[in-house]
Amino acid sequence: MWQLYNILSIALEIYSFALLIYILMSWFPGARESAFGNFLGRICEPYLEQFRKFIPPIGMIDISPIVAIFVLFLARNGLLALFQMIG
Repeated sequence: MWQLYNILSIALEIYSFALLIYILMSWFPGARESAFGNFLGRICEPYLEQFRKFIPPIGMIDISPIVAIFVLFLARNGLLALFQMIG
C-alpha cells in the first residue's frame, strides 16, 4: 500500500516541478516556443486553465500557478493522511 503512496507522491512532486519550470520559462523570450516548452505546455496548461478561470491576474501578475502548486501540495499531504488512515 505504501508503494502506491510513494508512486503517487513522486508523480505529484514531478508534476509540481514541471509546473515550476513551465512558469519560469515565461521569463525567457521564446522558451515556451521550444520543443520542451511545447511539451510542458501540453501537460501543464490544462491544469493551470482550471485555476485561471477563477483567479484573475493582479495587474500583470498571474498568481494562479502559485495556487495550483499549493493545491498539489495539499493533495500530496491529503494522500499521506488517507494512506495513514487506511494502513
